Amino acid sequence: MSYTQDQLEALQAALAHGERRVTFGDKTVEYRSIEELRQAVRDVQSGMFKQAVATGLWPRAPRQIQINTFKGT
Repeated sequence: MSYTQDQLEALQAALAHGERRVTFGDKTVEYRSIEELRQAVRDVQSGMFKQAVATGLWPRAPRQIQINTFKGT
C-alpha cells in the first residue's frame, strides 16, 4: 500500500493529542485504542521506508572498498 507524508502527520498529530479518530481527506478512521494507533504509525513509517528504498530515494548501505598494500623487501 502507498502511504503519504500527510497520512503519517495526521496519525502522529492524533497520537500526540490522545485522539483515536483520524481523518485523511474524505476518510475517517477510528482506532479501538491508542496502542492500535501507535501500531498504525509504525506500519505507515515502515511502509514509507520500504517505498523509499524501492524507488531509490533512500540509499542502501554504502559499499566499502578495502585496499591492502604490501611493500616487499
